[in-house]
Amino acid sequence: MSTAARRHSIPVAVGAITVGGTAPIVVQSMTNTDTADIDATVKQVADLARAGSELVRITVDRDAAAKAVPHIRDKLAARGVTVPLVGDFHYIGHTLLQDNPACAEALAKYRINPGNVGFKAKKDKQFGAIIEQALTYQKPVRIGVNWGSLDQDLLTHLMDENATSATPKTARAVMHEAIVQSALLSAEQAENMGLGAERIIISAKVSAVQDLIAVYSLLADRCKYALHLGLTEAGMGSKGIVASTAGMGILLQQGIGDTIRVSLTPEPGGDRTTEVKVAQEILQTMGLRAFMPIVAACPGCGRTTSTVFQELARDVQFMIRDRMPDWKQSYPGVENLTFAVMGCIVNGPGESKHADIGISLPGTGEQPAAPVFIDGKKAMTLRGPNITAEFKTLVENYIEKRFGAGRA
Repeated sequence: MSTAARRHSIPVAVGAITVGGTAPIVVQSMTNTDTADIDATVKQVADLARAGSELVRITVDRDAAAKAVPHIRDKLAARGVTVPLVGDFHYIGHTLLQDNPACAEALAKYRINPGNVGFKAKKDKQFGAIIEQALTYQKPVRIGVNWGSLDQDLLTHLMDENATSATPKTARAVMHEAIVQSALLSAEQAENMGLGAERIIISAKVSAVQDLIAVYSLLADRCKYALHLGLTEAGMGSKGIVASTAGMGILLQQGIGDTIRVSLTPEPGGDRTTEVKVAQEILQTMGLRAFMPIVAACPGCGRTTSTVFQELARDVQFMIRDRMPDWKQSYPGVENLTFAVMGCIVNGPGESKHADIGISLPGTGEQPAAPVFIDGKKAMTLRGPNITAEFKTLVENYIEKRFGAGRA
């Protein structure tokens, strides 16, 4: 695990999950189904939870969605899925919570956006109404500022103030300050109403990496609230993955962040669980958490013109993803294993020896033999057309032998 010093934050209980303090950094995601469609939402929440999302946020945007929430919770429980549900409220959250007490009770946390919870004279009243519901049902709250819906009155005030300053800041720096102040002033208001700091999480979502780093660095210096990290509107595919990893990786290395989400735009009809997998890989690659065995695989070169090692690496990776939910239940500790699938004699044997179990496939012109190394020692050599199936069986047997011994 990483030796980076973790920022000390106030721990917050969200259902059975702890965010902040010394708790592991939590992975969360959000559905993109219509919450009023109970069956579709239940399926997606269950898929996200199975993929490893430890908190799942759902949109509560109208009365039909609010009325669906307790049924979603109950149907998930009937499936054995107990992941805490977070309600995402904008504009009319105060009304929805007041009118739907079963929804208010079923959710594990409320998310409030101070930029659109209410406007002008109604802002404090409507924000306060949501906090009152949180107090009534003893729920934590995420105060989630987003620069796409930033409090314009606050931003205008800070811009005007900056314009008359003897040492004015850049417009971007003022915007950063407005985001931070929006979060901290709202948290202060919630605390003044009786919501303890141990029930407040803050997020400050922006869509540019340098802005993300700047805003969260300011927040970390100025508060002890648990912080939720995420690059909002990160984008699609490799662009979204790279941007999220770059921004959050720097902050996580500085010890900033208690829970994360990777906000990827899915392909049409794409798999929503991809963002969960990426979040896990960020944390695991940085040595902050372990979710599943790591597969070391060479990139290939002119010595590896065969696609066999690529296909084996892919199949082993898919096998891990598919089997991990069951392995996690049956074999605690399996997530710390390392596998190696290498393509030629140059680094293959050495890399395989460093892994718990590894295979070095023959490169171009090499003898058609694949030595397998287990716990640093050569255990056997595989040959023939069934290497992939045989190696996957060896992996299963190794895990059973190492972690299954002594099970009831």
